[in-house]
Amino acid sequence: MKKAIFFCFSLILILINGIPMTANAYSYGDPNEEKVAEVYKEMQLKLDEDPPNFSAATSLFETVKEEIDMHMGTEPGEVIMKSLEEEDKEATIENMEKLLVLNVARRLESIEKSFEEYDTSKKLLAKGYATYQALSPKVGASNPETDKAIKADFDAALEALGNPGLFGVGKKPSDIEIFKEKKEEILNALQNEFDLPNLEVGHFTDTEEEEGPGKKDWTDRSNIRNWIPLILIVAVIGTIVVIGIKRSR
Repeated sequence: MKKAIFFCFSLILILINGIPMTANAYSYGDPNEEKVAEVYKEMQLKLDEDPPNFSAATSLFETVKEEIDMHMGTEPGEVIMKSLEEEDKEATIENMEKLLVLNVARRLESIEKSFEEYDTSKKLLAKGYATYQALSPKVGASNPETDKAIKADFDAALEALGNPGLFGVGKKPSDIEIFKEKKEEILNALQNEFDLPNLEVGHFTDTEEEEGPGKKDWTDRSNIRNWIPLILIVAVIGTIVVIGIKRSR
C-alpha cells in the first residue's frame, strides 16, 4: 500500500513540474522583445560605422524580411531593400522607423481582435511596447512630451486589459473601450511623428505557430481550463488512495 501511495504522489509531482513556470514556455519567445526592433537597432550600429556597412545591414534585414512580408505585405520590405541596395543610409533608417510604426499598429490591432484572450493580448502588447522602445530615442529627441504621452498610453492600455487572475485571485476587469482609446492615441501620435499617410500594413494576421489570436498554449496557467486535467488526475489518484487505505483497514 505504501508503494502505491508513493507512486501516486510521485506522479503528481511529475505532472506539476511538467507545467513550465516561465513565459518562455510559450511559443512567443521573449514577450519583452520584438525581433524586427532588435534588428533595427543592430542595423543602426552597422550603418553608423565609417563607412556605413550596408552589406551587414542587408544581411540583418534579410533575417526578418520573410516575416515582414508575411505579416505586412511585400511593399515595406521591398522599399527597405531598395534603399539598402542604393546605399542610402538616411532612407534606410527612415524606412525602418516607419516599418516599426506599422509593427506597433499590427500588434495593437491584433490585441483588439483577440481582446478577451488575456495572455495573448498581454504578450502582444509587450511586443508592441518593445517595438516602440526602439523608436523612443528618436521621438524623445524631437518631442519629449510626445514620448512621455505614448509611454503613458501603453501603461493605460495594459491596465485596460484587466487580469483574469488565477482561480479568481487578483482578478481585475478589462475595458476594451479604454484600450481602443489608448490605441488610437498611440497610433495617431506615431503617424504624425513619422509622417505616415496611413497605417495600413497589408493584413494584420499572425502565424498559427506563433501568435494567432485565440491560440493559447496549454501551459497558460492564468486559464483555469488548463488546470482541469491536472485537477481531475489528482482527484482520481486521491480517490484511489482513500479506497486503498479503507480496504487495508
